[in-house]
Amino acid sequence: MALPQLTAAEKRKALKKAQEMRSKRAALRSKLKSGSVSLEEVLNNSDDEVIARMRVAYLIESLPQVGKVTSKKIMEEIGINENRRVQGLGKRQRRALLERLG
Repeated sequence: MALPQLTAAEKRKALKKAQEMRSKRAALRSKLKSGSVSLEEVLNNSDDEVIARMRVAYLIESLPQVGKVTSKKIMEEIGINENRRVQGLGKRQRRALLERLG
């Protein structure tokens, strides 16, 4: 599949949007790390584009006391693919994450 040909203005707009999304994700991750936002609040607000497109692994790693190894182990136990995004989680997977990480 060929990539669409974008004008310079369209490229700038797309780059700006990508930068905004990255900065919003970084802010969300820091809120999770500090404890000012809970995992349940994030999962309940998964209609938000920033949250929906975030990888589950990054979301779990953003929690206090959870690193890459623990995140990978939790995802394997629950049965979540390492490339899964929050919008792609099923009800059982969400419930299992909340039970495990509450």
